[in-house]
Amino acid sequence: MKHLASKTFVVLLVFASVALAQKDTLLTKKNNSSISTLSELRDQLDDYFNDPNFNDAFIGVVIKSQKTGEVLYKRNADKLFIPASNMKLFTSSAALILLGSDYQYETNLFVNGKIKKGVLQGDLIVQGSGDPSISGRFYDGNVTKVFENWADTLKSKGIWVIDGNIFGDDSLFDNVGLGKGWELDYESEWFEAPSGALSFNDNSLEIKVEPTEPNFPANVILTPDTKYVTLAAKVVTVEGEPEVPISVSRLRGTNLISITGEIKKGAQPFVDRISVSDPTMYFLTVMKEVFEKKGIVVKGKVGPIESSDKPIDYDDLTPILDHRSLSLKMLIKELNKNSNNFYAEQILKTIGSEIYNYGSIDEGVKACKEIFSSMGINTDNMVMADGSGLSRLDLVTPRQIVNLLSYMAKSEVFDEFYDSLPIAGVDGTLIDRMKKSSAENNVHAKAGYNNNVSSLSGYLTTVSGERLIFSIIINNFLAPPALANYIMDSVCNRLVNFSRN
Repeated sequence: MKHLASKTFVVLLVFASVALAQKDTLLTKKNNSSISTLSELRDQLDDYFNDPNFNDAFIGVVIKSQKTGEVLYKRNADKLFIPASNMKLFTSSAALILLGSDYQYETNLFVNGKIKKGVLQGDLIVQGSGDPSISGRFYDGNVTKVFENWADTLKSKGIWVIDGNIFGDDSLFDNVGLGKGWELDYESEWFEAPSGALSFNDNSLEIKVEPTEPNFPANVILTPDTKYVTLAAKVVTVEGEPEVPISVSRLRGTNLISITGEIKKGAQPFVDRISVSDPTMYFLTVMKEVFEKKGIVVKGKVGPIESSDKPIDYDDLTPILDHRSLSLKMLIKELNKNSNNFYAEQILKTIGSEIYNYGSIDEGVKACKEIFSSMGINTDNMVMADGSGLSRLDLVTPRQIVNLLSYMAKSEVFDEFYDSLPIAGVDGTLIDRMKKSSAENNVHAKAGYNNNVSSLSGYLTTVSGERLIFSIIINNFLAPPALANYIMDSVCNRLVNFSRN
C-alpha cells in the first residue's frame, strides 16, 4: 500500500541510518576479530530494537536454532501482532501439506449438444476449479494465451460456430470475493482483487497511458483489450511538468474505470493495474472475445450457469477439453516470492473445497487450523481472517510463526516451501534488500507490509553453519517503513555473522 513519509520522518531516517551503519561497522570489525557470546549478541539486538524511532511501536521477535531448538533471543514472543503478508507462510505451508506439491487445478470444458458440420448445436460449459494461473504469468506475458489455446483445441475438434451460449460454472467457491477486514478504500487496487472459481488474469487488468502531442488526449491501452470494462479517460499530454498526476480508479461495484490527469510529452508510459468486479463474467467475456478473434463465431450470450434456461446435468454433457495448471509448488512460488494476495485467497479457498467440499475462507481456515494444531500451534490464540494477510483482523504471535517454520523444516515438503521464499538481494520482494551484506543470498524469508505494520520471518545460516529460524514483527509504528526494513535487515546481517563462543 502507498505510504507517504513526512519530511521529519525522512530526517529521522537519515540520522538513524547513519547511527545504525556505524554500529554495523563496529559489529563487523568485532566479528572479524573475535567470537561473540550469546549474551553479547542479545545486547546488540536489544540496541537495534530499542531504536527511539520505535518507542511507541510494538515489536515481537523470536530467534531460534533449528538444530538445537534453543531460543537465542525473544521479545514479546507470545503477544499477538498483525502479521501482514507473513500470513502467507501459514497459507502456503498448509496448502503444500494438505494438497501436495504436485496438486494441479483442472478447468473443464463440456459441450451440451451435438457437433455437426463445424457447428456446436448447443451450449459450451466451462467448469472452474479456482485456478489462479489463467493469465500471462506463465505464458511469456501473453495474458490470453490459455484462451487462444482453447480456441485452437475447439477448432481442431470441429467447432467453428457455437450456436448456443457459453455458461460458466463457478459453484466450487462461494460468491464472497473480498476478504474479511479488507479496506474498502483499496477495493479497486490490483492487490485487493476478488477471488472466484472462474478467474482470469488475477482478476485485474493493466492500464498503460502513453503521451502524444501537447494539448491532445493521451493514448490509453488496456491489457487485455476488452469491452468488459467501460473506460472514462481524461488524460492530457502537456509540454512541461504535469500539474495534475495521473489517477486511476474504479467506481465501487461497477467496471467503470476513470483515468484522469496529465502526462508530459516524451515521458515514459504510465502503467497501473486495477481490479475488476464479477470475476466470472470477466473470464467469460474475454474468453468469448478471444474465441471470436480466433475465428470462432459465438451466436449466443455468456453468463453464469444459473442463467441457463434449463438445469445442467454433467452426466448429459460431453467433455471436450481438460486444462491443467502448473503444479502447486510453482504456484506457491508466485504466492510467496511476489507476495501475491490473489493467489493466497484462491489457494485458501481451494483447501476448503478439497477438504470440506466448499470453497470458502471459513472452510479453508478450518482445515488449516487442524494442521496448525498438529504443529503445536495453539489455534485458539490466533486469528486467520484471510489467506494473504491483507486483513487487519489477522493476529498471530512471533512464536507461532517460528513454530510453523520449525515444523516445515522437518516436513517432506520443506524443499518446495523453502524454494518459494524470497532470497535477500536476489529475487522476489527481497530483491532490493540486504544487498552487498553478509545476508545477501543467505536469508530466505517472507516480508510483510501494511499501513503501520512490517514483518520479516524465515531462515538464515550463520558463518559457523548454524541455521536460525526467526520472526520479527513491528506494529503501530509511525516511522518510515524503510527504517523498519533497515532495522530488520541489520538484525539479519548481524545474525548471519554470529558465531557461538
